[in-house]
This record gives sequence, structure tokens and C-alpha cells, in this order.
Amino acid sequence: MMTSVARAPLRVRFETRRRELTVVETVRLTPHMQRIVLTGDLTGFQSLGFDDHIKLFLADPETGVLTLPGLDSGPKPVMRDYTPRRFDVAKGQLTLDFALHGDSGPATAWALAAKPGDILNIGGPRGSQILPDGYDGFVLMGDETALPAIGRRLEELPAGTPVTVLAEIENDEDRQDWQTQAKATVRWIVRGKGENLVAAAASLALPEGDVHIWVAAEAQTARTIRQALIDRGAAAKSLKAAGYWHRGAVAAHEPIE
Repeated sequence: MMTSVARAPLRVRFETRRRELTVVETVRLTPHMQRIVLTGDLTGFQSLGFDDHIKLFLADPETGVLTLPGLDSGPKPVMRDYTPRRFDVAKGQLTLDFALHGDSGPATAWALAAKPGDILNIGGPRGSQILPDGYDGFVLMGDETALPAIGRRLEELPAGTPVTVLAEIENDEDRQDWQTQAKATVRWIVRGKGENLVAAAASLALPEGDVHIWVAAEAQTARTIRQALIDRGAAAKSLKAAGYWHRGAVAAHEPIE
């Protein structure tokens, strides 16, 4: 039976600024994941939480015009939220992973066309939510849009930390080779085999002890999983769920409570 201790995450805010970065490398990690490595001035860049988000400022897909924030008039900037997959302030290097969707939105289109020398404007993160110490273990669940955060979390967890991962992907070829010192159990949920994240979460034996659960996926999927976990005894204060996208909508990113 899971137990829970009252804990509150530490929320910190950062001074944000827009940065103009340059593409130095593009890599197709899997059929549905494109990695872009950027370089530029990252002085003052902070990201203390594995699921932090920066804003990407992209050209309007209809007009091709790039609008940047800070203008009093004119069209609204086209923005998308992405997780800093990896960064090195001293080297001025930032890595972003793009889940490649079939609808090919402006961020996907940019990532697919990106080549060394291209420019990307970013802003943020505006802040971080830092989990307190002392959890007995962690559970991470998500679809392709959550994989950058999950991969970063696995890399950053201390050696020996118990963590269970449920990762939903389209095909076996979309599995990623994550590096971690944590004591990780990873289960890949393959839609091409008729599997889905909701069913996998429902059948998961919840770990004993005080465990933090993190879920990120399509908004309704994340909402369904969160409620099912609470119904099974998971403590709401030890469960964070987010909709990283919303079926039929664009630029949707919302906390699920």
C-alpha cells in the first residue's frame, strides 16, 4: 500500500529574456523524434526542474513571418512549449528533442527543416518546480511528448533511486536508449501493437512507500490516468499530471488537477 508524506514542491521564478540561438547539429533519434542542438549566449539560463519549459518563437505557418515578443502592435507571436532536454551554460549549448506528429505543426515543420546555421529564438524558462528530497521512489508516465522530460529525469536522478517508467510510443523503433544511474524499470507501451498508456497505468502495481508520480500526455489521457491513480489510493499531493497536447487543438499545455 502506498503511503504519503505531506510535501510541497519549491517553486522558483527566473528573470526571462529572449535568446537567439544557432543550430549546430540535427539528429533523427528515432522515426518520431528529432534532436536539435543549438548554441549561443546562455548566460543566466536556468532550468532546475526536469519538466521545465521554454518558449520557441516560430514563423507563422501561413505567412512565413516571424513575430517576436515585446511589440505593442502587430500579430501575436507563434509560440510553442518545449523541455530543455540538456544544456550547458558554460559551453553555450542547448539540446531540444521534437516529437514528430502527423499533423506537422510549426514546431515540427521547423525541426524537420532545420540545418546547421539556422536561427531559433527562445524565451524562458520562467521558473522551475523543484521536488523535495526524501521520496522512496518515482513513477514517470507519458507519450512521445513526455520523452524529453523523462529522459532528462533519468539522467539526473541520483544513483540507485528506484524509478518506474511507462513510455508510450508508436512502434518498437521509437524506443530510446536512455542513460541513467537510477534503478530504473522501463516499460515501452507500443500503440502499433494495440497497447495504450491508460491501460498500462491501470495495470501497474503501484510501488510501496512514499512515491512521487509524474504523468504527461494528451490532456484527456493525462486526466483519465490521474483520476484512476487517485481512485487506487495515490495521494494527489504526490502526483503531478499535465496535458502536453490536446487532441484537436494547437499550442495546448495545461496542468491537470
